[in-house]
Amino acid sequence: MRKPLAASLLFLALPAVAATINVRVTDAKGAPIPDAVVYAVPDGRVVPPATKRSAVMDQRNRAFVPHVLPIQTGTAVSFPNSDDIRHHVYSFSAAKSFQLPLYKGTPASPIVFDRPGVVTLGCNIHDQMSAFIVIVDTPYFDKTGNGGAAAIKGVDAGRYLVRLWYPDMRDEPVPETVTVSGSDKITVSFGRGHGRS
Repeated sequence: MRKPLAASLLFLALPAVAATINVRVTDAKGAPIPDAVVYAVPDGRVVPPATKRSAVMDQRNRAFVPHVLPIQTGTAVSFPNSDDIRHHVYSFSAAKSFQLPLYKGTPASPIVFDRPGVVTLGCNIHDQMSAFIVIVDTPYFDKTGNGGAAAIKGVDAGRYLVRLWYPDMRDEPVPETVTVSGSDKITVSFGRGHGRS
């Protein structure tokens, strides 16, 4: 029996059900840590493909913007120079080593980051310029704001390891294991009061 057209259209209009993992990151004194990358890695399952395959690391007022850029493995990053002076962007990191010699504007080809890891950026002309690109093997990630909070949205049902990275981190804390289903909203904390609620 054929379904009524209105019922079929209503089914198509329903949003996909997905969970959210809220993460709070604090230091040993309970102060929030901004620019912390939090990411959920599927446990024992194939990692879904990247939903966003491009990103931007700008240069404005002799600084990289943003200071920390999280991306999924395989993402192409462009490096526009919005300053009125030339910059020479480089990285000697194991995850991706490259150089963009002195330039203004935007280089013709973006850089593809095809291995997970942390890439430290610098400028050969301006020593104070530094930034990080954090490449993760999952589409489920976010970055904390000034309040130390992030929300990993659109998470499919299943079991995950929630991991953390931030600048000047000494040792990575033990990942939190979580299991989500449907439209769950759960909270994970790293730092003082480390754990899940």
